[in-house]
Amino acid sequence: MAQNPDSAQDFYGSVMGWTFAAMPGAPDNDYRIASAGSETVAGVMRTQDHAKAMPDMWFFYVGVSDVDAAAQKVKSLGGRIDIEPTDIPDVGRFAFVADPQGAHFYLMRGNSDQPSTAFAPMKTGHCSWNELVTSDQNAALEFYGKLFAWEKGGSMPMGDNMGDYTFINHNNEMIGAVMDAPEKDTKPFWNFALQVADIDAARTAVENGGGTVRMGPTELPDDSGWLIQVTDPRGARIMFTGPRKAAT
Repeated sequence: MAQNPDSAQDFYGSVMGWTFAAMPGAPDNDYRIASAGSETVAGVMRTQDHAKAMPDMWFFYVGVSDVDAAAQKVKSLGGRIDIEPTDIPDVGRFAFVADPQGAHFYLMRGNSDQPSTAFAPMKTGHCSWNELVTSDQNAALEFYGKLFAWEKGGSMPMGDNMGDYTFINHNNEMIGAVMDAPEKDTKPFWNFALQVADIDAARTAVENGGGTVRMGPTELPDDSGWLIQVTDPRGARIMFTGPRKAAT
């Protein structure tokens, strides 16, 4: 969600190699669909009225079978509904909600039963990780467990009184993790990693495109690649993961 979709499209197109197409019916090209090859993976949209106070930010859609029921469950579990369940013609039904700590996400039921291709760890051009930065990870884990049947996986200590980095599993697949915010005044948010073909090439593209590399490249456990933490030119936080092909 970006104040300047053209700028966002230029930046992520350069770093990710994505191609973009306007969503049919979207006014003034305000929603663009990003594809990695033939598979759709993401979207760029102009910041909507319900989010004018937010900085540029990435959000994810969590698939549910019944958006209305899921939205009411969010509310019953202490969360908030910011946009009531709404139909998008020829696309599906969605709601924009927040967990009890304040992290926002979408609920979505598409018109098609075809599975989403957005989240595909280790597949270049796709989302590879979902990370919740929150003020109370135990409460967050309980909320998402009751809402989506996500399960608490293992954890690893982060040191320096930062608590654990706790993994999230769904259908026996590790899909992400939860961590306590390093700065206590940080508003809880979901952070995401996108898989690239070469982490050093991605770092160069980030810097050439006006973004800032806040940390990395950092080697990930189990020889699973490298990670950089980035702020894009408009202030949105994002991570990139991938192999390191250049000599180190």
